[in-house]
Amino acid sequence: MNQILIPIDFSENAERALAAAKIIAEKDVTELLILHAYQPYIADVNLTPGSVSPGIGGSDFLSMTNELEDEFKKKLESYSQNLIAEGYKSKSIWTLGSIQSGIEEAMEEYNPGLIVMGRTGTGGFLDKLIGSSATQIALHATCPVLVIPPQSHPGKFTKVVYATQFEYDESDILKEVFVLMNHLGASLTLLKIHSDSQPDIQPDNQYIDEIKAEFDVKDDQIVVREARHVLDGIEDYCDEVKADLLIMSSRERSFIEEFLINPSVTRKLIIDTHVPLLVFHLK
Repeated sequence: MNQILIPIDFSENAERALAAAKIIAEKDVTELLILHAYQPYIADVNLTPGSVSPGIGGSDFLSMTNELEDEFKKKLESYSQNLIAEGYKSKSIWTLGSIQSGIEEAMEEYNPGLIVMGRTGTGGFLDKLIGSSATQIALHATCPVLVIPPQSHPGKFTKVVYATQFEYDESDILKEVFVLMNHLGASLTLLKIHSDSQPDIQPDNQYIDEIKAEFDVKDDQIVVREARHVLDGIEDYCDEVKADLLIMSSRERSFIEEFLINPSVTRKLIIDTHVPLLVFHLK
């Protein structure tokens, strides 16, 4: 993997994302792109009379905003310099605007092989309805996205679960997954959760036989469980085996399918999971 993009906001979330990226990166090969999307301070124009806050456009206000911007630029650069001192290849990327637009611009310019980003916590109502920035990026990025939840403190990835419904041909993704497993020295389990709430159209054996033949997957690497809800079944199994990384694939869906008929389990996990989640995208 030549480049990993890590958006940071200088919080503990950024530290967790950076720790995860360092686990996956190859020091002599991978360049860690550290991105900060800076949103300039907007002063409150509804100041009460007698306020001592600097006026918009005044020298004091401009000085304050310039100092704040310089401070963040120095913080960003320090991240890259610290990584270089540790033996990693690194570059800092400064962008203005929202984190989503900054990531989209960086993806277009650098074409990274992976994005690693921290998640702030369980999404509120609007996050669950239309998706947070992390959700949108994870579902629609042009490369795989690793989402690190706030409960996680990545030290290594050795016990990995790949959650699948065996409904689509995922061989192209599994090729990338097994390359990653070899690099990490990790074990992989393929997990299917049977649930009445999840469509089960294609016969499982069709894809299981193909996967076994192509990737030399053993019987004990394939686990099928029953659960009332797919999401609960996945998380319960990950907790049972103490998985430190969960992998899923995402595909494009129609609006009706996404929000009414068959809401995406991947979307829900991005928002709610307490296990680091790596999302690949079905072509």
